[in-house]
Amino acid sequence: MFNLDILFSPANIILFMAIFTRLSGLFASAPVFSTFPIPTQVKIWLAASIAFILFPIVQYNTAFVAPNSVPALTLILFKEFVIGFAIGFCANILFAGIELGVNTFAVQMGLSADQALNPTSGGNSPVITQAYTFLATMIFLILGAHQWLFSAIYNSFKTMPVGYTFPLSPELVGHIAALSGQVFSIALTIALPIFGILFITDVLLGFTSKMMPQMNIFMVSIPLKIYLGLLLSLIFMRPMAEYIAVLVERFLVQIAGMF
Repeated sequence: MFNLDILFSPANIILFMAIFTRLSGLFASAPVFSTFPIPTQVKIWLAASIAFILFPIVQYNTAFVAPNSVPALTLILFKEFVIGFAIGFCANILFAGIELGVNTFAVQMGLSADQALNPTSGGNSPVITQAYTFLATMIFLILGAHQWLFSAIYNSFKTMPVGYTFPLSPELVGHIAALSGQVFSIALTIALPIFGILFITDVLLGFTSKMMPQMNIFMVSIPLKIYLGLLLSLIFMRPMAEYIAVLVERFLVQIAGMF
């Protein structure tokens, strides 16, 4: 028979709040959970349900001492939110790199004015960027990467237990900074095939305008580059999908090793 006084003791309530706060940090920055317009109520109940599942495991494996003051409780909850936010942020770096890369060749295509509300970022971006973002999201879910994030949260309670110590060491911060720097390499790898071909097309159109001054090359180049860019996007869709799958797996391995 359960003893409700022990179950709902201040220490257990604070421990549940700490677990819930770490999951809230994950949902505030992780792909899919933070980048799509999921209702806030759904996120709260999902975080609470997962926290309820993790609570007995964390309680059994953690020698948690409840704080005796509000500042100490605030410090613990802040630390828990930072840990969860850091895990989700590292996973979201991949999507930031993909969006930056697609935006680069979308501008080269002449689609910079083709702006629409992007539900994943909350801002405006070209439609082709949204298509690649949805592609990356489907690959992310098909590979079960969201389950890896929950596994990283679960393992983080072993390596970074709930308490007063702040586990974000300079080494971990350096790893996160190095991972953030991969945004530009990912963007360059995504954009280079299509951007390079479109750049060569611009050079050839420039030569054509010199050889045929009577041709209105500006009116010819706009539909030509859009058509060529969309055709190249379809041709490179499968290789990019395979490359994104490799990136997702690599990022998940790095995040698991960091946390």
